[in-house]
Amino acid sequence: MRLTNSAVPVYTVSGSSTSRSLPDWLSQSQKRKKDPEYANRVELLQDFEFEEASQCVRISEDGEWAMSTGTYKPQIHTHYLPNLSLSFTRHTNTLNKTFLFLSSDYSKSVHLQEDRSIEFHTPGGCHASLRIPRYGRDLAYDRSSTELLVPAVGTNGNGMGEAFRINLELGRFMNAFEVDVGGDDTGGALQGGIGAGSVNVAAVAEASHNLIAFGTSQGTVEYWDTRSRARVATLATPADLEGRSEVTALTFHRSGISTAVGTSSGLIYLYDLRSPVPVLKKDQGYGYPIIYLEYLTPSSATRASVSEPKIASADRRILKLWDERDGTPWTSVEPAVDINCVAWCKDSGMFLTANEGRQQHSFFIPQLGPAPKWCSFLDNVVEEMADDPNDPQAFSRTKVGEIYDNYKFLTTSQLRMLNLDHLVGKTNLLRPYMHGFFVAQGLYEEARLIANPSSWEEERAKRVQEKIEKERESRIRGKKKITAKVNRKMVERILDREEKNEQRRAQRVLAQGGDEKPAPEVAETEEKGLLADSRFAKLFQDEDFAVDETSREFQQLNPSTKVAPASNLDREKGLTAVEEEAIDEVPRSEEDTSEEENAGRYRTTDRISTADYRRKPNKKQKKGDQMRMQVSSSGKSSTVRAPVDRSFGTRAENMHPVQRTKRSHGFGGTAGDKVITFEPGSKKSRASGKAAASSKGAPRQDRRSASGNTFRRM
Repeated sequence: MRLTNSAVPVYTVSGSSTSRSLPDWLSQSQKRKKDPEYANRVELLQDFEFEEASQCVRISEDGEWAMSTGTYKPQIHTHYLPNLSLSFTRHTNTLNKTFLFLSSDYSKSVHLQEDRSIEFHTPGGCHASLRIPRYGRDLAYDRSSTELLVPAVGTNGNGMGEAFRINLELGRFMNAFEVDVGGDDTGGALQGGIGAGSVNVAAVAEASHNLIAFGTSQGTVEYWDTRSRARVATLATPADLEGRSEVTALTFHRSGISTAVGTSSGLIYLYDLRSPVPVLKKDQGYGYPIIYLEYLTPSSATRASVSEPKIASADRRILKLWDERDGTPWTSVEPAVDINCVAWCKDSGMFLTANEGRQQHSFFIPQLGPAPKWCSFLDNVVEEMADDPNDPQAFSRTKVGEIYDNYKFLTTSQLRMLNLDHLVGKTNLLRPYMHGFFVAQGLYEEARLIANPSSWEEERAKRVQEKIEKERESRIRGKKKITAKVNRKMVERILDREEKNEQRRAQRVLAQGGDEKPAPEVAETEEKGLLADSRFAKLFQDEDFAVDETSREFQQLNPSTKVAPASNLDREKGLTAVEEEAIDEVPRSEEDTSEEENAGRYRTTDRISTADYRRKPNKKQKKGDQMRMQVSSSGKSSTVRAPVDRSFGTRAENMHPVQRTKRSHGFGGTAGDKVITFEPGSKKSRASGKAAASSKGAPRQDRRSASGNTFRRM
């Protein structure tokens, strides 16, 4: 953000001049690597810009929507402020001159176009459109009668200027207000020729008496009563040597008594309705027409707002804020491009502008008010950017200036105070610029600490305090030794959890500013812990309570626990109950039964181990299993077996019962039936079978699909 040079600091949050100023020699070298404007930008609102320029900007009554119009091409941008994002963009057929919100949010708006058309927009788009007889200059909305007022240029048949009335409830034109604009008798200015009179601006006193005021090209202000639809009074601005200037801006105070009038010559008059003489005259200074006037009255009256009421006025060159009582300048904002429209976020110090540049501007004045709710983070950013009171060269509220990126501008006297004057002309650490030198920010900070010992002592005291608090926190936590003989991993997890709890407790004690004694029940709970409880002593001392994390039961109960590999993988363990039941249910042959009777039922040394269950068979074992031939007969059974393998997978495969099928026409008779089965395991045959299957069901390889859907590839 950029800080303008004024008695009251103004931060340019977004716009064409948001990056801090840099010398030419520095900006050119940095732009070769990275654009500094892009690196230092603060994008307050997403896409808060137009291709060429912006024409008008408004903020809704609820403060959550910002709508702006611009070119090229004619567009409408609507931003949702709580999300700091662009909600939608809409294009129009012609340029937009001005618009108004008809509702508290963005849902209903009316737009005055350059081609004498008026468009009514809703969230769905352009709801309706109509044409007015002559070109419009401004829009005003009377909520009490739901009438839209359109001041226009030119005169009617009676030689009077008109402000068209459109009743939105009835949906038709009403009799227009006839305003005296000094029309000629010839009728040559009927449709608005050169020198034709016009009604330039309109204002409605909604919060008070509901009078309507029209500013004309004659330099007069006419007040109309909506109840009688008649002219109440006419106010003429003071004339100068060139005559009366046109009235280009008009607004009412919330009380309805005071009126601010801006003219085309850059003069502002404050009137009390009880007197035709202006109470105050203010010169904007540049001679351009006034395009914006507003009383900066907050919604809730405070002592500051009552004692120092302020008014904001703007022409195409500058935005000024000044005192309502005596016209004393308070602060000003002068962007690099011309201003077309200004919108103030109520009860805050934020201003949004529509201007001739590509980017729309956002200005924040902290002394005027806090940041809006939708960008409350600006308050913290401004506090961080506040000047250091210990820095003798820092800019205070009475002297606000600019600080260059990563560099500090110092004069010769300031260099002498920092004992850096001996570097002038001897090194490139000091780069001459105008009446001073640029010094790297890091070098400036070090020199300032050396030249100002008090700042170094404060920094040292701060670091010592941080170190003391860190040691104090570690002392409160303490360290505990692990004395358990078994289940050490469980003890480590318990100690880790207790250490985290003590760390949080220590942080709470430090945050309260002292060592507070815990409650009696809390202290008793801390003294007794799970490890110090005598009831659970055997859990960490007796080997009978040791938890074997490599057992199958532990892995089934804790599937997500990662177990370290066992040191002895060849250690054999017995079968589980489920495995033993599965083996008992499988019928065995006579030879297997006789062998088991001779050798005994599954000795402990012959049981299947967990390591064997996990070990995968090698290629030779797979080949032997695939080429195995079994011959069984009713008379005598003989089995050609593969080499003995104690793995559970191999035993379970061999123990499946043989499915005997009765054949009416088979090999042999009832006494000599033989069944021969082969399991071919040739790689070529399997590869050919897979190729045949893929050629039938798989999609064509020459067709590539970008879809990520798995079912589209099946």
